[in-house]
Amino acid sequence: MAAGVGIAAFPMIFIPKARAQWTPKTITHPNVDNLRVVSITDAKMIKPGASAYEVDKFIVQKAVWENIDKLACSLTQTSNPQDAWRTIFIKPPGKSWSDTVVALKFNSVHHKGPDTPSAIVSKICSSLVRFLEVKPSNIHIYDAVHGMYMKKFKGLPEGCRVEKLWGGLASETQIPKPWLNPDNKGKSKCLKYLVDGSIDILINITKARGGTFPHLSGFSLAMKNHFGSFEPLRGHHPISGLDYLVAINQTPEILGSMDKKTGRVLYPRQQLCFIDGLWTTDFTLAHQTNFLAMGVFAPIVDYSVIGFLSKKMDWTIPGPVVRRILSDFGYDESDLPAGGKMIEA
Repeated sequence: MAAGVGIAAFPMIFIPKARAQWTPKTITHPNVDNLRVVSITDAKMIKPGASAYEVDKFIVQKAVWENIDKLACSLTQTSNPQDAWRTIFIKPPGKSWSDTVVALKFNSVHHKGPDTPSAIVSKICSSLVRFLEVKPSNIHIYDAVHGMYMKKFKGLPEGCRVEKLWGGLASETQIPKPWLNPDNKGKSKCLKYLVDGSIDILINITKARGGTFPHLSGFSLAMKNHFGSFEPLRGHHPISGLDYLVAINQTPEILGSMDKKTGRVLYPRQQLCFIDGLWTTDFTLAHQTNFLAMGVFAPIVDYSVIGFLSKKMDWTIPGPVVRRILSDFGYDESDLPAGGKMIEA
């Protein structure tokens, strides 16, 4: 079936031309503490003698699935996985779960290290189908820039769509401050289905990676994962790249529809950010770090994971850049639970 056919028949919420500007420090997800980031470290998720480049062969699926449920429960501060997943995912107004369109932004890293194992992707897709009755055919997995390298996933619910590029960066959209490109009045290319509102729920699944652009903190996590939803090269600029990273993560395409007057999110689009830290890569070297993490607000997730990895891997981080990940979204480290540290599930 052609990419996008499964979503064409459903009602679309088109983002108006007069764009709302997100108001910093306002809630994006109404059901979950936006500042809470949970993690679990468990070497039993990987078989002994594992190779990072044969990921699926060495993953213990049962342990991974159980730990992801534990993370969901810890994030929502509930004890029942079904209740947890039903708290994390919010049905769009006026739709049934069977009509809800879900997109998983997968971090297709290709030559830059091991891909996220199938067990993580299949667990999140299975939770959508089992606990919320989302139709598998309405679940789309994409990377609009590197999707041509996307792996063949094992164990997905039958009917889930591995879209790969999903049409690529086919639409143009307005990018808010702090980024502004005078050559094109602050516009950039983006995945069509984010721009036209076809996607109801966006799930961000990314690898834990270091050794990337210093002007972007040196880490590639949830925020930078959307360099596979938006045109990425604008983020590579050493001066304006950080502005671009911040700005795309404040758009309605990522956060969801907004009230024009207050700048508050009316319905959250990105409802989960998941970090795969089973292996953490530094350039092309992979280190077995045995952790998973999740939260609902990408800047807070990134800040917490950067703090964790910088200590675990003894990596130096550019302090001013990392602080901007908080300050440009209205926060300071003193606002965060446990001083910005991840909470062990």
